[in-house]
Amino acid sequence: MLDLEIIKQQCRIEPDESDEDQLLETYSNAARRYVENYTDRSLFETPEAALLSGAESPLVLDDDITTAMLVYIAYRFEDRQGEKPLPPAVNEILWPYRRLGV
Repeated sequence: MLDLEIIKQQCRIEPDESDEDQLLETYSNAARRYVENYTDRSLFETPEAALLSGAESPLVLDDDITTAMLVYIAYRFEDRQGEKPLPPAVNEILWPYRRLGV
């Protein structure tokens, strides 16, 4: 969902280095699932895709969601064992997008 180039920028990896590409893609997929689970909404790249999906309360990838995903990915990249807690910034950015129900 996120372009590998921007992920590499966030993780401070040279664009031409490809050793970690598969791992970064895995973290990107995990970030997407985290966003969807935390917000209880399906995430789409474009408004058109969201509209066509018929999903209830779809979430469109914007700068806030991208930022939260990049922070999540960089955290996972740096702390591969998951020994430290997730940076609070991820949930703080995503909080307004949560679908709260009864």
